Amino acid sequence: MRHDVTIVSNRQIAKATMEMKVRCPGVEIAPGTFFHIKTSGLLRRPLSVANVEGDEITFLYKVIGEGTTELSGKRVGDTLDVLGPLGNGFPLVQHGKRVVLVGGGIGVPPLYYVRRRLHEMGIETIAILGFDSKESVFYEDAFRELGETIITTVDGSHGEPGFVTGPLARIEADVLFSCGPEAMLKAVATSPIPERYLSIENRMGCGIGACFACVCQAPGGYVKVCSDGPVFNAEEVLL
Repeated sequence: MRHDVTIVSNRQIAKATMEMKVRCPGVEIAPGTFFHIKTSGLLRRPLSVANVEGDEITFLYKVIGEGTTELSGKRVGDTLDVLGPLGNGFPLVQHGKRVVLVGGGIGVPPLYYVRRRLHEMGIETIAILGFDSKESVFYEDAFRELGETIITTVDGSHGEPGFVTGPLARIEADVLFSCGPEAMLKAVATSPIPERYLSIENRMGCGIGACFACVCQAPGGYVKVCSDGPVFNAEEVLL
């Protein structure tokens, strides 16, 4: 579960957003799972898997604190101490079902790997991706290569103005996969789409379900995002 991985690239791709690729051979990774990255701070940083190509794993992260600032300074050839893959990912669906992927900000990356896998299975998908502004948009072309993609920006500087809930209201689908800020997840969780799965972003301690630092309220009590999730059926959590 613990790996020493080698960085093969680490570059800025949008405003305060970095793409890091590491080499980690011999690991099977389900879409929607994550890795816990060690930095010089006390706690590791959870990073979702944005893509897998052979033995290379792609992570995307925003530079917002000491840990991610440290990661942004890593160079090709440096090694990282990581735990993973951890958690439970998105359930791959059956043929004949149409899937809508709804992502907001740094919640967009895991949906790219999900969409790639579904595309390889021949399953129709549509993506709705929300960002603050044009400068914050990333992976637009990559998503468009896999099917219909709608971009929204809060300030209206690129794509449709407003939030992801606007275009979502006119989409017909059988399954919804979503990842992003809690306010966005609350909104999309009420969609009439029959099957709805949410990937929840919470601060984490251990990453393996031992410390209870990342609990989320559920109808029957609490669930641990790191080990019970991060992906939940929308009816399993109370946001």
